[in-house]
Amino acid sequence: MFPMELTFTEMSCEHLDEVMAIEQASFPTPWSRHAFTHELLQNEFAVYIVVLAGQKVIGYAGMWLILDEAHVTNVAVHPDYRRRQVGRRLMQELMRRAVMLGASRMTLEVRTSNQVARRLYASLGFVERGRRRGYYTDTNEDAVIMWKDPLDGFWSGR
Repeated sequence: MFPMELTFTEMSCEHLDEVMAIEQASFPTPWSRHAFTHELLQNEFAVYIVVLAGQKVIGYAGMWLILDEAHVTNVAVHPDYRRRQVGRRLMQELMRRAVMLGASRMTLEVRTSNQVARRLYASLGFVERGRRRGYYTDTNEDAVIMWKDPLDGFWSGR
C-alpha cells in the first residue's frame, strides 16, 4: 500500500508541467502539451484528474464521456510511484466519477505488450473484447480493447 495520503482533483493547466514530465517518461509517443490543453479547455466530453502526494502530481487519468459510455484516454503514474497501487486508485477514482456522471460502461485500449496494465484492468473487472490491428502507429502494435459493462462493483475491484 501507499504510505502517504493521496488526493484526487480535476486536472488544470497549472498541473501540466508535472503531467508532461510523467507523460514523457511513460509513453513512446507522448501527447503534446497542446493536446492536453485542448482536452482541458475545449473538449466538452473530457474529464481529467490528477493524483497528488502532498503538492506533487504523481499520476493522472482521463476519459471522454459520451452518453452512457466512458472511454479512457490515458492513465499514467510517475515512475517513482509505480507498483504502489497508485494506478489502481486512479482507475477506481476515474470509474467512480464516470458513474457519478451517468456512465454505465467503460472501455479502453491498451498495448498488447503492456501486461502490467492489462492485469490491472482485468483485476478491476475489464474484459478483453477485441483488437485494433496496428493501432499504435509508432510501433504498429495492436491494441487490446477492454470493456467493463456494466460499470459497477468498481469500489471492490470486482
